[in-house]
Amino acid sequence: MLSSGKLRWLYFIFGQYMISYVRTAWPPSNSSNVQLLGIFEYITNITESTIWSVQSRAMFISAILLSQQYNMTIQGQNISWQTVETGGDPMTALGDTCRVMTTSNIVGIVGSGLSSESHIIAPFSAKIGIPIASYAATDPALSDGIIYPTFYRTVPSDNTTALAMAQLFIRFNWTSCIVIYQNDDYGTGGAQALTDIFTNQNLIVSQMIIFDIVTLTIRGDLKSLLKSSSIRIIILWMDSDYSSVFIQNALDLDIFGPQFTWILTSTISLDSFNSTSYNKLSGMITVEPVVGSVVNAPINTTLLSAAYNIWQQYEPETFPGSDKVDYYAIFAFDATWLLIQGLNQLCSSFHNISSTCTTLTGDSFCFNRRFVNSDLFMNILDNTSFLGVSGPIRFASNLTDRIDGNYYISRNIQGSSTNLNFVPILVWSNSNGWTTNTQSNVIIWPGNSLVVPTGYAAVSGLTLRIAVVDSTPYTMMSEIQDASGNISTKLIGYVPDFIDELQNRMGFTADITYFPGNMSYNNIINLVANGTFDMFIGDVTITAARREIVDFSSTVYDNSLRVVVRDAIKIKLDLWSYLKPFSFKLWITILCATICAGIIICILERQQNEALQDRSMTGLVGMSMWYSFGTIMGFGVDFSVATAAGRLLTAALYILSLILVAAYTANLASDLTLLKSQATISGIDDIKNGKVSYSRIGIVVDSSIEDYYLRDISSSSRNYYPLTSEIDVYNALLNGNIDASIMDAGTAEYMVNSIYCNLTVVGPDFDQSAYGIAFQKNWLYEQDLDVAILSLREEGVFDNLITKWFQTNICSQSSDTSTAMSIESMAGLFMTCGVISILAVLFFIWKRHINSKKDFINK
Repeated sequence: MLSSGKLRWLYFIFGQYMISYVRTAWPPSNSSNVQLLGIFEYITNITESTIWSVQSRAMFISAILLSQQYNMTIQGQNISWQTVETGGDPMTALGDTCRVMTTSNIVGIVGSGLSSESHIIAPFSAKIGIPIASYAATDPALSDGIIYPTFYRTVPSDNTTALAMAQLFIRFNWTSCIVIYQNDDYGTGGAQALTDIFTNQNLIVSQMIIFDIVTLTIRGDLKSLLKSSSIRIIILWMDSDYSSVFIQNALDLDIFGPQFTWILTSTISLDSFNSTSYNKLSGMITVEPVVGSVVNAPINTTLLSAAYNIWQQYEPETFPGSDKVDYYAIFAFDATWLLIQGLNQLCSSFHNISSTCTTLTGDSFCFNRRFVNSDLFMNILDNTSFLGVSGPIRFASNLTDRIDGNYYISRNIQGSSTNLNFVPILVWSNSNGWTTNTQSNVIIWPGNSLVVPTGYAAVSGLTLRIAVVDSTPYTMMSEIQDASGNISTKLIGYVPDFIDELQNRMGFTADITYFPGNMSYNNIINLVANGTFDMFIGDVTITAARREIVDFSSTVYDNSLRVVVRDAIKIKLDLWSYLKPFSFKLWITILCATICAGIIICILERQQNEALQDRSMTGLVGMSMWYSFGTIMGFGVDFSVATAAGRLLTAALYILSLILVAAYTANLASDLTLLKSQATISGIDDIKNGKVSYSRIGIVVDSSIEDYYLRDISSSSRNYYPLTSEIDVYNALLNGNIDASIMDAGTAEYMVNSIYCNLTVVGPDFDQSAYGIAFQKNWLYEQDLDVAILSLREEGVFDNLITKWFQTNICSQSSDTSTAMSIESMAGLFMTCGVISILAVLFFIWKRHINSKKDFINK
């Protein structure tokens, strides 16, 4: 526990007045040659703050007298006692202990109650080989049985306190704290134990503040230290007296609830504070070691009742009642009983009365003395196990802390303007951790709230200065006309809706400043960095350069980049596009091949093929050409060859037809596909490969997109077409000043789908990034903001906002998504077909005219 001069548990006894002097009627203390020494801070001229020391002494003596009642003699002798009063000074403790050791046969020490004194007495006891059992020294450094081989303690060490504290944080979902501790063995040891345990539990001790027990002040400005930190859970690792002094100073500085939640490691006297402070103190909690009866764990009630009876018999004026005995006094009984049990077991093995089990060798000077049976005595204590008045007592080799029976209670300070009380809320044990107290009391948190504090600074009730920038659809200015015809403006879009959600969740008031779209984002970032604004919310990309001057929240929008171009150029009328699969020379070659094949057919077939006989030269040539053309085209003709040579030529024509038709079909399909997808560029790779001139690429300056362009495309060369806003990008594209631009995917898709229907995005997205809320470095409310953002994401709020503001499509689907051929691409083919059809009709009419003329002449 405990540092010099301070207590853990306070009570009013004897009505409403303090004890100023204790007169005792204990039996003589030196009636035996087998003695235990009790070390206590104060036992005379005491005040309310040292009652725990008087009670511990009473339970020490009661345990020894109880052993006499139980006839637990040491080779026929009763155990008796000596006591010393240290006044909280370690050197006094050592000097008085040495003095008593020189004049008495001390075979065990109970004490000290102070860690600072135990660090001095424990090495001394190890030198002379007698055990020391402390009832209140909690410094974790004393737990090492190698360094302190004769030291034992019945009070839980601060390692256990730190573990219970960490589990309390886990129970309430707290992650970090500020520790204020007193600068002595108790404070520094406890603070170190807390840091070690918290680190193992993935908890954070963000700040350590030292309280000087000499000057009764901290090192620094307490109010500034606390309010400049985002952490709002404070652990006060001090004993009762120092805690009371510190808390009064903190009250004067107004750094209590509801802003901060305080956790104390000792109980304080609530009556020492003015009633005007009760509301501020309400909500504090304590974590203190207690005995098993408090948590309904088994204890030795027989021993406890017997000890209380002895106490009341000999010193009734200090007995406060069985339900008000200080817990350290109960630990003192078990420390004494541990040594009594060990001595009894040690000496029971010495049957020869001439061999004394409690012999000390050496001269009378204390440092030269040595307990003969020290090793055997320590081995017995290491293996001693019994049910004590505080719970089960058991130790192990090389460990000074008890293995079982460690219990804690957490109390909540609750009250009103006229009353203040400690209310039990939780209990802790090694086996069960923290569990609800059997009384099931409700916890009242700072500010008289029933809601568990978050543990970090919250913006609830504050006004935040927020900068936003015109950027469709994130932030837009809209005019609204009311029923009276009055026109007002209102911010709409993804960001204003998001701010409304944050306000509802976090309870702050938003003071929004709206900037036009041509405002540099980096300039606003600088305004946030210098404190002009608390936050900048919008399509603000998180970049390394920006992180150097501001911090960012968790992601509020997952972003990437897209290339924006003018919509695909409309296909122009090209009457001869169907001829383009073959070159002009190839078409001439095909024509010549057709004519040559027709002439050869005419020569080969005119004599033997009935279809060619009895025809004029014109008809003969025409039929031969028709056969050659039809065969090459693959559609056949209305007569067949009759000669072997003709059939061989036909086979050659079939082979020629097979290749020409397949090649034409493939090339035509390719040309038509390219015609359909014709655009300036198809994605970011075309820009990187220089398909479009860099001076024809529009980039908004002082933006994250400019950073990307300089980094990944131009190697830091500013060879692009500079623009000042997104609106300038769209206008430059539509006016033909640029051919492409790089924009944020969300903005680009919204604009080309809903506003600029003559623009389109091409290629896949790239350079994935994220938007975040920018705020000052080390902003107090960062954690509060991040928790709210994560809550909104888990509840689907972001998905709803994206659906509302991004998943709209007013513009019709662009032509590049269709698979149908346009009429323009086939116009020449239909024209050719039409011309041939007209020629056929004209030929028919001419033929009819000739036939009619012949018929008229024949008549």
